[in-house]
Amino acid sequence: MNRAAPMKQRSVPLSIVPREEESDGFIDLDRLLAIAARRAKLVAAFVVLFIMLGVAYLLFATPTYTSMTQILLDENLSKFAEEEPTPANSQMLDTQIASAVEILKSGELALRVVDKLNLSENATIMNPPRSPVAYVKDWVRTATGLFSSGPTVSEEVVRKNRRLAAAALIQQALTVERVSRSSVVALSYKSNDPLLAATVVRGYAQAYLTDQLNANFEATERASVWLQERLTDLRQRSLAAALEVEQFRSDNGLTAARGELMSEQQLSDLNSQLIVAQADTASASARYNQFKSIIDQGPETAVNNATISPKEGDNMVIRDLRARYLAVVKREQEVSQSFGEDHPQAVSLRTEQADMGRQIYQELQQLTASYKNEYEVARSREQSLRESIEGVVGKNSNASKSLVQLRELEQKAAALKTLYESYLGRYEQAAQQRSFPIAKARVISEAGVPTAPSSPKKTLTLALSAVLGLMAGGAFAAFQEFRERTFRLEDDVRTILGHKSLGYVPLIGTRTKKSAELVRTRFASDRQPEVIGEETVAFQRLARMVLEAPQSSFAETFRNAKLACDHMLHGNDSRVIGIVSAVPDEGKSVIAANFAAQLAASGKRTLLIDGDIRKPGLTQMITPAPRTGLVETLMGEATWPAGIKVDQRTKLAIFPVGGGASNHQPHQSHELLASAAMANLIENARSSFDYVVVDLAPLAPVVDAKAFASLADGFIFVVEWGKTPSRLVRDVLHSEPQINSKVLGVILNKTDMDELSKYSDFGGVEKYRHRYGKYYVEHSISGDRPAA
Repeated sequence: MNRAAPMKQRSVPLSIVPREEESDGFIDLDRLLAIAARRAKLVAAFVVLFIMLGVAYLLFATPTYTSMTQILLDENLSKFAEEEPTPANSQMLDTQIASAVEILKSGELALRVVDKLNLSENATIMNPPRSPVAYVKDWVRTATGLFSSGPTVSEEVVRKNRRLAAAALIQQALTVERVSRSSVVALSYKSNDPLLAATVVRGYAQAYLTDQLNANFEATERASVWLQERLTDLRQRSLAAALEVEQFRSDNGLTAARGELMSEQQLSDLNSQLIVAQADTASASARYNQFKSIIDQGPETAVNNATISPKEGDNMVIRDLRARYLAVVKREQEVSQSFGEDHPQAVSLRTEQADMGRQIYQELQQLTASYKNEYEVARSREQSLRESIEGVVGKNSNASKSLVQLRELEQKAAALKTLYESYLGRYEQAAQQRSFPIAKARVISEAGVPTAPSSPKKTLTLALSAVLGLMAGGAFAAFQEFRERTFRLEDDVRTILGHKSLGYVPLIGTRTKKSAELVRTRFASDRQPEVIGEETVAFQRLARMVLEAPQSSFAETFRNAKLACDHMLHGNDSRVIGIVSAVPDEGKSVIAANFAAQLAASGKRTLLIDGDIRKPGLTQMITPAPRTGLVETLMGEATWPAGIKVDQRTKLAIFPVGGGASNHQPHQSHELLASAAMANLIENARSSFDYVVVDLAPLAPVVDAKAFASLADGFIFVVEWGKTPSRLVRDVLHSEPQINSKVLGVILNKTDMDELSKYSDFGGVEKYRHRYGKYYVEHSISGDRPAA
């Protein structure tokens, strides 16, 4: 027979739906919520696991008790012993507290506590509970010691080592820290024995206070001894310096009164008088010159300046005359303005004004003469004092040279005396402080015996376990999300492959067994199957799942596949549809059977061919096994109608691989599918059937489907939901453009419908599948069912 006419093929992928715009936000909250919802059980499992680990830790952990005391470092405690306490600034206070913390942590103080409480013989201190690592170290140390013989250790050395070991152990369990920004230091100790914890803390507090007292006493004692030696030396030197001053004064005749030399006192008095005389002369000269300048200006000008006078009382007459003068001037101006300058009263007032001006000028002349006399007297007195001072200075010049040496000797004697008095005061203060047993610290919180363990803290441990479990679960869930590279949504098919999604096929049964084994197990004990001629077809119920639930989402997916075939292959009288997948065990055989059953039930003449010669899944599910089929027909051993099995209910024609498949070499299967016999078979099938559905081998492992690609009008690609890697499918299709261009759509098989909505963001189609129930009537088959 001739090959079929050229078949219509698509040149572009089907119905590529543009992907929705990505969220403009930095964080996609909808996606995060969807991830949290679908991974909630996993995270909850981690939380429960970590809480159980926390409970186990609480059950086996050794309880630890903590006792604490607080010590206040207070400088005011010694204010009665010190005359002038030194003020402490914040920096000095921080330094003192830091020093106190280091003293409490010191090994010397730890040794004192060990000696006082005899802790080197305490079993709890010397043999604390050890970790498994410590046991291993001890075992290694013991094993190493068997092969090495060290020197013999004396009992004294052993006792000393135990003492040092006990001090080191209590230092490890001791905690010393400052309380906030206060002057209080908190001292705590952890132990398995609550009484021992309280005893050690009390011993530490007492040892610290005793150490402070001893340190103060020792420091004061050393200072007293040194000060006493210095006082003896200073006393002798100060006495010698004082005697030297008096001897020098006596030898040079430097008589002193009230602590000063006589000549110095006389010179000081004359200088004081000269200063006063100079001031008087300057004052008299200023008054005289002022009034003299007024007189020199003439009577008229003198009258205008008559109010200038340095003394109160001397110018009272002038003031009165001046006031009267101004009143007459004012009256004269008023009369002149009112009656004219020639008015008799105006003339009389001008005459009176001139008379009063002469009187004022005469008074100024008298005052000027008086001030001149005062000035001459003051100047004469000043000159006399200057002459007296010159005489005294001449006599005192010889004594000044000796006085310089005397001042030097007096300064030396005064310095030695001051230093001696200072050291004497410090010595007395140190002597007094030795008798005051006061420490600059006190215990403000006595250490008590703890009644409850401080660790492990049950609530905190369980809360931390839950948080760690939540974090670990979240991290593992995030890791799984990052590893998610499979098909979950129809949008993944459109985005990654660029093909139309035909829908979801729900997961039926379990994944624990293969389809063939499940079918045989299922139908071996089921009701008697229908008989077609002399052969029994147990495969009929599996192929009728789409018919048993015609109103289910399962059947709706196959209707959508049929609609896509009719739309994309419009104009083809007979259509050859290949069912392919990327890898084995994706359920393509069941998809092929149900798709063919759906077509046959719609009244279309449909032929289902098992084209997977290497692994004939459809053929293996037919009991009894057929003796002839596709292989025998292609090899010319039988005619193709002889191998067809027809289901009387659906009128579906099934063409198995045949009985020769088991004896045929698998590597020749692609040659059979690409042979002229196969082309003739498909051509004959086109003339007898409306649809030819071919179940082909997976694309990735073998080339059988590639060999058949030229004979198919289109392909339905089957992908296992949540299992088949998306990159694998994409690479397989891109490497086969002849098949990729004919893909009619992709079916997501074995979909867990309960989990599907968890992978969709808010507003996605899958989020609203629960509302589709009014249109779907899901069919339930009792017993275990094979996975589609």
